[in-house]
Amino acid sequence: MNISQAVVHGCNVLTQSESPDRDSQILLCNILSCTTVYLHSRSDQLLTEQQRTRFEQLLQQRQQGQPIAHLTGRSGFWTLDLHITPDTLIPRPDTELLVELALSKIKPTMLVADLGTGSGAIALSLAQEQPLAQFVAMDYSRSALTIAKKNAVTHQLNNVLFWQGQWLDAIADRSLDIVVSNPPYIQVDDPHLSQGDVRFEPLTALTSGVDGLDDIRKIVLQAQRCLTNTGWLLVEHGYDQAQRVKDLFQKAGFINITSHKDLGDNDRVVMGQIEC
Repeated sequence: MNISQAVVHGCNVLTQSESPDRDSQILLCNILSCTTVYLHSRSDQLLTEQQRTRFEQLLQQRQQGQPIAHLTGRSGFWTLDLHITPDTLIPRPDTELLVELALSKIKPTMLVADLGTGSGAIALSLAQEQPLAQFVAMDYSRSALTIAKKNAVTHQLNNVLFWQGQWLDAIADRSLDIVVSNPPYIQVDDPHLSQGDVRFEPLTALTSGVDGLDDIRKIVLQAQRCLTNTGWLLVEHGYDQAQRVKDLFQKAGFINITSHKDLGDNDRVVMGQIEC
């Protein structure tokens, strides 16, 4: 079996995938340690028996629903290639909106906290774009922080500190200039939890009470205490939660509250400024 035949074979096997051709190519690139350009330019190259066996194994795992990021151990986000494990959420393209909005507010010398950092996707993307600012990547999961630290080392980012803790519980009053977070915001009984990639991701990083807002409530109240005067809070949320999240910001005393849409034209991020 050559590379071209392997791609076709992968498409035929991956009947449950929404993008069988893309998945097949990604898995082959992972096995061959190459780019998609290489696949097309060397399409007649034969796979070794070991490579073919490994490809079949990955195809079967993907057919059973295992996320591509877990099978390859990698995921792209912003400008970074990140190491991913089942201990962390797989970064979504829509979350890049949070990075874009945060970058519009971050200035050199600022101290920025990323709550629930997971793989470090948000904190490390911001740190790379703003090397003169300082960042604290926080997560309750020690396993997740291990992955985030590994990604920081890989990308040689030295302006990020890592802190294990529950949201802003241990952070001093008026100590942060900006807080960003992509927290759990799915309802515990949401049927989507039994579909797609989320079946294989940590539930603690996905669900947050009966209405999905338990953690956002805590973050908004804690940020009100921890942010410096005129500091900013930016929070990702579910597609139908924008108004409720804005109400939480308003009740906590935030001003200049705005809602922002993701790539799918869904409300995805609310941001607001504290007035002390």
